[in-house]
Amino acid sequence: MNCIIIDDEATARAIINQLCSNVDGLNVLEEFPNAIQAIKYLNQNDVDLIFLDIHMPDFTGFDFIETIKNPPKIVLTTSDSNFAIQAFEYDCIVDYLVKPITPERFKKAIQKAEAIANTPKKTKKPADDVETSSGNDLYVNIDRRLIKIDIPSIYLVEAKGDYIQIKTETKNYTVHSTLKKIEEKLPDNLFLKIHRSYVINVDKIIDIEDNSVLIKKDVIPVSRSNRPELMKRLNLL
Repeated sequence: MNCIIIDDEATARAIINQLCSNVDGLNVLEEFPNAIQAIKYLNQNDVDLIFLDIHMPDFTGFDFIETIKNPPKIVLTTSDSNFAIQAFEYDCIVDYLVKPITPERFKKAIQKAEAIANTPKKTKKPADDVETSSGNDLYVNIDRRLIKIDIPSIYLVEAKGDYIQIKTETKNYTVHSTLKKIEEKLPDNLFLKIHRSYVINVDKIIDIEDNSVLIKKDVIPVSRSNRPELMKRLNLL
């Protein structure tokens, strides 16, 4: 089986790579320190198995799973045992390994993956992640599911390469799209682009200082060209 490793810790990647080298027929193609790099790789390459860390900065393992289409078999590798129940809501996850991982436990996970290795893959559907809105709702296509997001709950949209991250009061969503496309779907009276990588909900601003705004715990830069429009939108004394 061809596999890849996704973990933000170099030591963890090295340990999993070593464990893989002790299993006949298991070939590590690539290692990635973050999910975004792995997604770009998977857009061009097929793999049989992914060893995936849950806790990674900005983009969690579950964000990754919800972003990719037709995911291969996945073995979660984490130091946190609290997500086991949530993990098995995903059909692609075959096992859940808690660090430190023993060779015996690792081999059991591989055996589970091999047991379903001949399961036919689902036919890929055409990519269609363009957001469509209706009233106060925004619908985004994530892993072949249309997920409804309450527009007023969105406080920040951030561009991340070929993807955007939509941050809401309760959850974050990562979608294969552009900032321009989602900006066209959001109401002008509520949202404003303040930087080439950020669209904010003006009502959610907590504080403004120099060339940045504070929204929740995020400090967002304001570009010089966008600052005049932001100041016009504020209800200043």
